[in-house]
Amino acid sequence: MIPKVLIIDDEEHMCWALKRAMEQENYQAITSTSGKEGIKLLKDKGPSLVLLDLKMPEMDGLEVLKVIKEIHPKIPVIMITAHGTIETAIEAMKLGALDYITKPFDLDELKMVVKQALKYSELVSEVSFLRSELSKKYGTIIGESQAIKEVILLIERVATTNATVLITGESGTGKEVTALAIHQASERKDYQFVPVNCAALPEQLLESELFGHEKGAFTGAVALKRGRFELADKGTIFLDEIAEMSPKMQAKLLRVLQEKNFERVGGTDTLNVNVRVVAATNRNIHEMVKNGEFREDLYYRLNVIHIHLPPLRERKEDIHLLANNFIKKYMMGTYPVTGINSDAMELLEKYSWPGNIRELQNIIERAVIICRGDTIMPEHLPKELQRQVSADKNVLEGIVNFPEEGVSLEQVERELILKALEKSESNQTKAAQLLGITRSALIYRSQKYNINI
Repeated sequence: MIPKVLIIDDEEHMCWALKRAMEQENYQAITSTSGKEGIKLLKDKGPSLVLLDLKMPEMDGLEVLKVIKEIHPKIPVIMITAHGTIETAIEAMKLGALDYITKPFDLDELKMVVKQALKYSELVSEVSFLRSELSKKYGTIIGESQAIKEVILLIERVATTNATVLITGESGTGKEVTALAIHQASERKDYQFVPVNCAALPEQLLESELFGHEKGAFTGAVALKRGRFELADKGTIFLDEIAEMSPKMQAKLLRVLQEKNFERVGGTDTLNVNVRVVAATNRNIHEMVKNGEFREDLYYRLNVIHIHLPPLRERKEDIHLLANNFIKKYMMGTYPVTGINSDAMELLEKYSWPGNIRELQNIIERAVIICRGDTIMPEHLPKELQRQVSADKNVLEGIVNFPEEGVSLEQVERELILKALEKSESNQTKAAQLLGITRSALIYRSQKYNINI
């Protein structure tokens, strides 16, 4: 689209000169000799940029600027000021003006200022669009359970700092969503959020991915490559599956956290970066430190702020909110699904959710696709889910004989783990499948209840 410039100046000859200069740059130009008329044109014409004279009768430039920013907060405004009114121009910038230019001015200088302002506006729009796309991809934190309210409160508190954050939780609990929420609530939100899966690449490739490499650094390095830390400068880098990082890479990461600099692979120049690091893992990293599997000094560098995401089975009051949110996401106008039958919702709330929110999302997407009415029914849910809910009910009925004084949830969970291990002949993978949880979750809970496996 051709940029449209609104010119507001009470001098007709100045309006004419500015209009001509803008048209020479192939911009559309609209002129007004009064503030009130200029505001009306802003509403009617939707310009890309405003050139606004500071000194005008009836309604001066500062008053006009205030109204413009109320109507269109993000539109770039360039103030035109006379010599000796610099202090007022600075006041205008505090009110939201992007820049100012002083009379008499060179038209080429004005054209350059306008060009830069339009480019800035385009970048702001692009950042806004990318942020919107990130939210669509990763979703948002949804829930009303006490556990998730505490997570949201912690995110709000930590986002205003530059502290390094370690997020823990089982697979599918929303660690990347949480990292993005921290970024978007921080002062770094206008810069990049750069995710890296540390488990997806072997050591050499991960080093190149994080820190970049020089041309010729190794076979296949045919050109210079900027690493993720460079790309995340002034923004946030998210290191997912940090516990899978090799000892060598742990040492290199520790240096970056301590010194705020690094060299590209095959390079000698030291590059300084200003990056906020958020790391995540689904493993018991504290135990890994105890066992010498993860560097203690790096652990404490990462664990300045710790956010633990509860598994979905521990926040079942959030399931209906999440399920309905996913219905809205996948409806897309093609399928008329608008809700979930109460029996189907009961099945969802009784299921153990070994895959957590990610599994719920996949199940709802599948149900929306196969449903031919406006309501998801039990038959639209996977047979495995229904069987698991039935099996869990039978197991509970078989092992829990409540005494009059009651029984604790921890006792029930411990007994379930022991029964599953007995039935699977201590095969951890099979026991985890019987319980509907991940193997890492089984190991974690076994350690919690002092069960040898």
